[in-house]
Amino acid sequence: MTSPLLGEFLGTLILVLLGDGVVAAVLLKRSKAEGGGWMVITTGWALAVMAGVFTAIACGSSDAHLNPAVTLGFAVRDGNFAKFAPYLAAQMLGAIAGAALVWLHYFPHWKETPDTAAKLACFCTAPTIRHRVANLVSEIIATFVLVFVAGAIFSKSVAAAGPAAGLGPYLVGSLVWGIGLSLGGPTGYAINPARDLGPRVAHSILPVAGKGSSDWAYAPIPVLGPLTGGVLAGALLRVLGV
Repeated sequence: MTSPLLGEFLGTLILVLLGDGVVAAVLLKRSKAEGGGWMVITTGWALAVMAGVFTAIACGSSDAHLNPAVTLGFAVRDGNFAKFAPYLAAQMLGAIAGAALVWLHYFPHWKETPDTAAKLACFCTAPTIRHRVANLVSEIIATFVLVFVAGAIFSKSVAAAGPAAGLGPYLVGSLVWGIGLSLGGPTGYAINPARDLGPRVAHSILPVAGKGSSDWAYAPIPVLGPLTGGVLAGALLRVLGV
């Protein structure tokens, strides 16, 4: 019953459920984690990535990309784009489903939270200072680091030096934690078009109590930035033979 597409779908669902879930826990009123802060959010997202990767592998995707920017970056590195479109579809659907579960899980809390921006932040990202060029560059840089270092983690030379089998998901989760802590401040580090666009779609169609705009004016940035960063990282990995 397992398959690569099922793995990407379920892995991305878990990624968004736990990742957006920790944001909701910190931002929504009368949550026990309300006011937990950035350290809680970045840690929760790191663990969400780890859980999503393990889920994807167990359910049939040995790639466990969970991210169109990663899929595109590795396609550039390998010169093979056959997986991009099907993985993109599975990742997007998984992200929408995961966001819908976050809405359901915190159902009574949306009505208790008057801040529409806080509600939107439980689904997708927004910059602290709205500057389209700077925001785009931030997403490119952060996603470049994600894809390039992930490529390094799973490279032959690192594997020969010997991380234990099964350590990869923990290392990738740690990488995402580091990106969030070091580079996440300006934009909230989408670094994943599906993670941002899928939940933004869910926000727009779900009956979230008292919701405001889904901020479609900003939506292209966390899609184009990560895809560009992924391509640049994949190209460098290819040039270096990593």
